[in-house]
Amino acid sequence: MLGVFFSGTGNTEYCVRLLSSLLDESYEIVSLENPSSIKKIEERDTIIFGYPIQYSNIPYFVREFIIKNSFLWKNKKIICLATMGAFSGDGAGCSARLFKKYGAIILGGLHIKMPDSVCDSPLLKKNTQEKEIIIKNATEKIKLIANNIKNKIYPNDGLSSISHIIGLLGQRLWFFHKTKTYSNNLTINENCIGCGLCSKICPTQNISIVNLKAIGGNKCTLCYRCVSNCPQKAITILGKKVIEQYKLDNYI
Repeated sequence: MLGVFFSGTGNTEYCVRLLSSLLDESYEIVSLENPSSIKKIEERDTIIFGYPIQYSNIPYFVREFIIKNSFLWKNKKIICLATMGAFSGDGAGCSARLFKKYGAIILGGLHIKMPDSVCDSPLLKKNTQEKEIIIKNATEKIKLIANNIKNKIYPNDGLSSISHIIGLLGQRLWFFHKTKTYSNNLTINENCIGCGLCSKICPTQNISIVNLKAIGGNKCTLCYRCVSNCPQKAITILGKKVIEQYKLDNYI
């Protein structure tokens, strides 16, 4: 069993790691940012593929990875795992349809609600206790799903035609422009001290340090990793002010 994930603030990595460990004692997980991910995918037959949902769609970085490496997916058995802060009609279905196009066998789809990680918006924000409850519920759902999978009962979240319609009409049609490509909305304010942390952790190398100041480009994939980790709270993407920096490790 191989778990492959893209995770900005830890939510998706946690879910993929937990499900993989419950299904296979010899499991391995790898970030799709890791150069070794392609070789590891080639070597494994069954894959849990996890990513966060953005406006009921796959992050562009993830979609680009699937398409660019289309040769990897033929006859691979895949469980699509999507994490979200609220809901997604067909979050898992978005990748499942792509994988099928390239010859993959979709075993199941799984939607897991996790604490919201959009740091510059007050929408969906919860207190510490509420976040811990959300994570506890997610953990219990994953344990239940793992037991079902061991009995050959696979989850079907986001894979039906009805789910497709809900995802399409619920958000994707209205906000498709936000996820159809990379974003140029990343903003770095005067609080930046040029420490370089954001540049080091950006999955798309979208941030450069010039004259001890961070400069954002046009290749942001909305993962919120830089916003969550900036010690000066100098970075925003969708909002104008950092409301709360989110890191999963603070709640588990």
